Amino acid sequence: MELMRVGPRGQEIPVVRLNGRHYDVRPLTGDFNAEFWAHGMNTLTTAQVKDCQEINIDARRIGAPVAQPGAIICIGTNYAAHAAEANLPTPTHPVVFLKTPNTVAGPYDELEPPRRFSQLDWEVELAVIIGRAAHNLDSPEQAREHIAAYTVANDLSERVFQTQESGGQWSKGKCFPGALPLGPVAVSADVFDPTNARLTSHVNGEPRQDSSTADMVFDVFHLVYDLSQYMRLEPGYVIATGTPQGVAMSGQYPYLESGDVVEVAIEGLGTQRTQIGIMAP
Repeated sequence: MELMRVGPRGQEIPVVRLNGRHYDVRPLTGDFNAEFWAHGMNTLTTAQVKDCQEINIDARRIGAPVAQPGAIICIGTNYAAHAAEANLPTPTHPVVFLKTPNTVAGPYDELEPPRRFSQLDWEVELAVIIGRAAHNLDSPEQAREHIAAYTVANDLSERVFQTQESGGQWSKGKCFPGALPLGPVAVSADVFDPTNARLTSHVNGEPRQDSSTADMVFDVFHLVYDLSQYMRLEPGYVIATGTPQGVAMSGQYPYLESGDVVEVAIEGLGTQRTQIGIMAP
């Protein structure tokens, strides 16, 4: 099942896409928020969805498919080749940093880049949406029971803020508003296979990243298990699971500038498109 949120920012409505048709599911759930994710995808059946009103979304804004996540947990250097291009060691434990909830944007929203930006970078990532709360799990296999859905993320990053002005941590370069486009859809965990999905990114139509989730150092189930040992993962939390090689920080490509268009895609989850706007005054 494919979940979407449609409408102006802050006024999105929950929508389910079935066989290319779109249904307004507000009679079934107020939004795809923490309360919804806590009860799992079982609250939506195909028959129930088809009883809802069919709508046309062609001229409407697509928002992030998860509403107001309580936390966004990010994993660094989770692809060995990306760690190498960043001159960092392959980790022996997951590297964790955070993004603030107001970084979430829709998959086609224009980005207003942060003031003083000079090294704006892209990072295609598979994002996990937590369903049932997870804490002190016994094994990675058990983590499967706590993942509700998957979606596409672009962990947009300002590298000067992240490195030269970091103070020893990365979040300064990761938390400007709009720095995490999500979507266009969230696909239920019973449908999507996160172990071998192709990830790609393009800038102005030119290829940048092309890899597979099979190349992760720690797969999604290990990540959820590991994180649960240190924190309680609540329904609706988003975990961005890391990016493969092919970013501007590698020195192979120029950083993003105003007017550039970034497209990131994951096989089975769709494509998002972000245009870089004018720097904030």
